[in-house]
Amino acid sequence: MTAASRRSGSPLSTLATWALWLLGGLLLVFVVAVPMDVTRQLVFSGVLFAVALAVRKRGGRVVILTMMGMSLAVSCRYIWWRTTQTMGVGSAVDFILGLGLLGAELYAFVILVLGYFQVLWPLDRKPVPLPADQALWPSVDVFIPTYNEPLSVVRTTVLAASVIDWPAGKITIHLLDDGRRDAFRDFCAEVGINYVTRTNNAHAKAGNINAALKKCSGEYVAIFDCDHIPTRSFLQVAMGWFLRDTGLALVQMPHYFFSPDPFERNLGTHGKVPNEGELFYGLLQDGNDQWNATFFCGSCAVIKRSALEEVGGVAVETVTEDAHTALKLQRRGYRTAYLAVPQAAGLATESLSGHVAQRIRWARGMAQIARIDNPLLGRGLRLSQRLCYLNAMLHFFYGLPRIIYLTAPLAYLFFGAHVIQASALMILAYALPHILQANLTNLRVQSRFRHLLWNEVYETTLAWYIFRPTLVALLNPKLGKFNVTPKGGLVARSYFDAQIAKPYLFLLLLNLAGAVAGVLRLIYVGGSGEQQTIWFNLAWTLYNMVLLGATIATASETRQVRSAHRVPLDVPVTLYLPDGSVLPSRSLNFSTGGMAIRLAQPQPIEPGLAVQIGLSHRGVEQTLPAVVRQDRDGQVSVQFTAMSMEQERWLVASTFARADIWLSQWGRHDRDAFWRSMGQVLAASARGFGRLGGHIALSARQGFRPARALDLES
Repeated sequence: MTAASRRSGSPLSTLATWALWLLGGLLLVFVVAVPMDVTRQLVFSGVLFAVALAVRKRGGRVVILTMMGMSLAVSCRYIWWRTTQTMGVGSAVDFILGLGLLGAELYAFVILVLGYFQVLWPLDRKPVPLPADQALWPSVDVFIPTYNEPLSVVRTTVLAASVIDWPAGKITIHLLDDGRRDAFRDFCAEVGINYVTRTNNAHAKAGNINAALKKCSGEYVAIFDCDHIPTRSFLQVAMGWFLRDTGLALVQMPHYFFSPDPFERNLGTHGKVPNEGELFYGLLQDGNDQWNATFFCGSCAVIKRSALEEVGGVAVETVTEDAHTALKLQRRGYRTAYLAVPQAAGLATESLSGHVAQRIRWARGMAQIARIDNPLLGRGLRLSQRLCYLNAMLHFFYGLPRIIYLTAPLAYLFFGAHVIQASALMILAYALPHILQANLTNLRVQSRFRHLLWNEVYETTLAWYIFRPTLVALLNPKLGKFNVTPKGGLVARSYFDAQIAKPYLFLLLLNLAGAVAGVLRLIYVGGSGEQQTIWFNLAWTLYNMVLLGATIATASETRQVRSAHRVPLDVPVTLYLPDGSVLPSRSLNFSTGGMAIRLAQPQPIEPGLAVQIGLSHRGVEQTLPAVVRQDRDGQVSVQFTAMSMEQERWLVASTFARADIWLSQWGRHDRDAFWRSMGQVLAASARGFGRLGGHIALSARQGFRPARALDLES
C-alpha cells in the first residue's frame, strides 16, 4: 500500500476512521481515569505487560500498534495519577522540587507519544527505476562543500563523485572550497572537476552552497559533505522518484559511517550496538516519510534546483540549515522523500569533544527553528508534519529533564524531601509498569536501530552540554555561530578528557554521596516506615551511577591503532609477485592506505616485497602497486605505494564506490534482547569506573596537576 493510498479515502471511510478514533479516545479516558488501589493497579498493568510479552515477537504492524496502545494506556494512567494524586502541598521545598520532577516526566511523556506517532507506519519507500532512454535523465550538479578539512579526507570523496554512473554530459562535479587553498585547486584540475570559491565565508556551509548555485545550471543538485563518499549508483538510486513525481523537491538517503564514533570506540561496542544516529536514519526518517516530513540532513541528498531557488536557497537563518530548508520546501507544498538505502559513507566524529560540539550545533539549530520559523505556526503544513517537527524540536530539550532525573533522588537522601507525595509501594505500582511497558514497546519498535538503555547513556553524556545552548537559542536565536565538525583526525594516544568529564564527575560524586547518605538513613531509621522510600531512592541513585559510569568511560579516549579506517570487503583480487607468480586471492578489508587479502593457496611471502594487487571493475582488471607488510598463514597485509591519479581513481571505484559496499552492513545488528543490553550497559559502566580508578592513580603519581586531559600512555 502506498502513502498516497493510505492518505486518501472516501468520505464514508474517513468518517468511520474518525469514529474509531473517538471511540478509542473515550475508552482510553475511561481506562486512564478509573481509580484503582495498589492491588488492582498491579493486576491491570501486569495483564497488559503479559499480553505485550506474549505478542511482541509476532510479525505484522498490528502487533506494534497494539503494543503502542497498551503502552499509552499504562503511561497515561501514570501521568494522570502523578498530576492528580501526588502533588500534595507538603513543604514548600517538596512542592517546588516535585514540580520540577513532574515537568521532566511530562516532557518524557510527550516525547513518548510523539515518538509513537512518528513511527506509526514507516513508509519503507523503494527506489524507482530510471527510464531506459538516458536522454530523459536530468542534469545534475554535485556539490562537495569544504572549509578546513584536510585534502586526505576530501580526496576520496571527490574521486568517488567523479566515477558516479551518470551520462557524462549531464553531470558536473564542483568542489566548493571556503578555505581557498591552492592545493585543492591543483587537485581539482588534476581530477578534472570544477573548483569553486567565493570572496567571503558568509553563512558558512549554507552560504557556500547558495553562492555555488549562482554559478551552475543543473536541474538538480546532489550534496555531499566532504567526508561522505558516494557510491557509483547514488544518482541511479535517487533520481527515479523525481521523474515519477514532479512535485518532489528532495530525496534524502542515510548517513552511514564506516568509522566508529566516540561511544563505539571508547566503549568497545562498534558492530555490536547500533550507534547514536542509526535510530534516526534506520527508523525515524522512514516514519517521517509517511507524513511527508522527511528532513534534509545536509548531505547524501538530491534537491530540485527550481524548488530550492523558490525558497531562497539553503536556509541561512539557523545553524541547522538542512532541516530548516526541508521545512521551507514542505511549507510551499513540495513533497520530500527518504530512501533507506545507504549509497554513501563517511567518517564519524573522532573524539567525544567533537561529538558534543556537533550535537550542540544541532540542538541550538532546532531551538532556533522553534523561535524563528516554528512549524506549529504559519501556513502550509498538515498536522502530521507539525507533530513530526515538534518531536524533532522537543527532542533536543532533554538536557534539563535528564539532569533532573540524575539528581532527583538526592533531594530525599540528603534533605528528606518528598518529591513525589506517595508511598514507595504506590510509586512502584504506577511508575514501574509505565517504564517497563514503554521499554518493551520500544524494544519491539526500535529493535535493530536502538538497543535498550543506550538512549539513556547517549542522553546522559550530552545532557549537560546541550541544556544551555538550547535555552540561549530560545531566548536569543541570533546568538551562536556555525561550527564545523572536525573530521579525519587521529586519536594518536589514549587519554582521559578531564575537561569534558568534569560535570559528570561532579554528578557522580553527588550520587555517590547520596548513596552513602541513604545507607546511613537505613542504619538510623531502623524499622520506621521510611525504609521503602530509602530503598527506592537508593535504587534510583545506583541506576544513575551506572549511567554516569558509562559516560565517564566514553570520556576515556582510546588510541586509534590504524591511521586509516578499515572497511570489510569480500571480492576476488589477484596478487602478482615480482617473479611472475600469480596468486588468486580474496580481499578481507581495505582502506585508503592498504588491503588485507587471503590467498587461495597459502605460501610464504617475505615482508617488504614489492607486489601488484589486481582489482577488477566492470570486468576489467587494473593493477595497483603495493608492498607486503605482513604474512600470517596465507593472510597477507599490503600497503599501497605511490599511484597515478587513474590508479587511485580505480581503487576508489572498485572499493569505496561499489554499489553494494554498504548495503550488507546497513541494519545488520541483531534484534535487541533485554538482558544482553543490560549486560552491555553494565559492562560499559564497569569499564568507566575501572578507568576512573586508573585515572585517579595516574593523577596521584603526577601530583594532581590541573590538566584538561590525562595522558594514559606516559
